[in-house]
Amino acid sequence: MTALLLCVFGYLAGSCPAGFLVSKFIAKKDIRTFGSGNIGATNVGRLLGKKWAVATALFDMFKGGVAVFAAAAFTDAPDWALALTGVCAVLGHNFPLWLGFKGGKGVATTFGVIGFYDFFMPLPALLGGAVWYVVMRFTKYVSVASIAGLFAAAVFTFLFGMPLPYIAASFALAFLSLWRHRSNIARLRAGTEAKVGS
Repeated sequence: MTALLLCVFGYLAGSCPAGFLVSKFIAKKDIRTFGSGNIGATNVGRLLGKKWAVATALFDMFKGGVAVFAAAAFTDAPDWALALTGVCAVLGHNFPLWLGFKGGKGVATTFGVIGFYDFFMPLPALLGGAVWYVVMRFTKYVSVASIAGLFAAAVFTFLFGMPLPYIAASFALAFLSLWRHRSNIARLRAGTEAKVGS
């Protein structure tokens, strides 16, 4: 029962659509009708600029991290239940009930979740974020950087010897993000994917 409640809590925490709300209140626009139609930070940046893109990304990371941290701090749930709480937080972001289950791609939220799987071991998420930054600067493709960064973070959870449920959840979330980026991958193959600043 505790694990089920934590999964519901994780989903609800992750489903707070920061990008949608920011765009609605600041620009008076539905972000889903603009650019890529995504509610994530990248599309918010196209509409509102870098400052709001960063704010959206930080909030999306925070909601995923807080879901895991709160579950660990206020319950004695085992690692596998905490891992599922994080996965459900990302599912909430990607498929929010409030927006007809049409949300973002879960990149920032996944980084937040991985960063808080072990509050005293945030290095996998931080190093994955560093990979994201380097790949983005080199390729100018946010989609490529996002996929590379999340898989790198998952690999680092393994290299740093984190508990198996966290490793499995991190790889599952990386593959989920890969699937969510399938349209970007198609555009990359066609040579039509937009670069940063284009």
